[in-house]
Amino acid sequence: MMKKKLITLSMLLCITWISAQEIQRVGAGPRVVSPEILANNSVIFRINSANAQSVMLSGSWEGGRLEMKKDADGIWSVQTSPLQSSMYHYNFIIDGVSIPDPANPKAMRDGQRYASTLILPGAGSNDFEVNDVPHGTLSKVWYHSPTLNLNRRMYVYTPPGYEDSTISYPVLYLQHGGGGDEDAWASLGRANYILDNLIASGKAKPMIVVMPNGNYTETAAVTDRKSTPPQTGSVGGGIMTGFPLYTESIAKDIVPYIEKHYRVIANSDNRAMAGLSMGCLQTQITALTNPELFKYIGCFSVGIHYDENLSEITTKVLIPAYDRNLETLKKNYKLFYIACGTEDFCFEGVQELRRKLDENNFQYMYNESGGGHTWANWREYLQDFAPRLFK
Repeated sequence: MMKKKLITLSMLLCITWISAQEIQRVGAGPRVVSPEILANNSVIFRINSANAQSVMLSGSWEGGRLEMKKDADGIWSVQTSPLQSSMYHYNFIIDGVSIPDPANPKAMRDGQRYASTLILPGAGSNDFEVNDVPHGTLSKVWYHSPTLNLNRRMYVYTPPGYEDSTISYPVLYLQHGGGGDEDAWASLGRANYILDNLIASGKAKPMIVVMPNGNYTETAAVTDRKSTPPQTGSVGGGIMTGFPLYTESIAKDIVPYIEKHYRVIANSDNRAMAGLSMGCLQTQITALTNPELFKYIGCFSVGIHYDENLSEITTKVLIPAYDRNLETLKKNYKLFYIACGTEDFCFEGVQELRRKLDENNFQYMYNESGGGHTWANWREYLQDFAPRLFK
């Protein structure tokens, strides 16, 4: 027995020594700092990849695809021109394979795509930075949706002081875009930090923000659901089934759940709904089919479209809803807010929506910015929209 114990101990020591040697081998080589922000807001990116044949930097800023150069130690690097203060994402492309920056712990997920993130300080990012202000609480909340026959998840932001007060609050229901999920407005849109900063500065009223998953067959984000969607019990069908069912679930499942489980002011004067891209289409349908539900409506980066993907839902659901309920909505709403970038591929569809509203003498607010179909714009639109609510 003693001999067996000695043999086992010797094997463990050998394995430990081999593991230590392997760690030393893998960890060998110079450490890198990446990204390195310089005083003029130019940025140096670096990666240690001695055996790579080519490395490119692919960033979300204009001109963000740059060839990197390797030094004698096997470190690839490139320096950008000065960038505007904002939030960006980027990857390295090593011999054709895209990877996040291994030296940067800050990363984002957009659907099934991952990238490293970078926030450059300054006026352009201060409104969504983690500033020294009171912070609200961001919760992941599971609820049952009888309409979709699923247990589903949404994010709920409660403002600073909610837990220790008896105050009731207004609610903004905020929809993500196509390819996203309930995590998008928090991780990419930084909605909770935007609200923290707006509330702290007195620019926006304290409010609850509800961020559901707009993909009607999904229980939750891809990181937190079973790996084979659609889930058991979910509703099948295409776009014609999905959009009306999901918007019905907002009115029948999500709003009632929030008003039962949170201290809210449960009337239309204190309900708002907004969304970007696909979420804007969902917002329009929900507002038009439930014109008594929301007094404040925000439509970011989508309008009335007739492309091959959306023509059926536009002609069979959206336009009939406008024709049927626009006059009723006109009597009930307080703010209909539209925003789009001039380089957005949805720009012409937004102009079509404006023409539809103009023909019916429907008053709205229009925010036209530069740029395209990007989170940089959607964060700005939320920063502009939220202070206009619940006045």
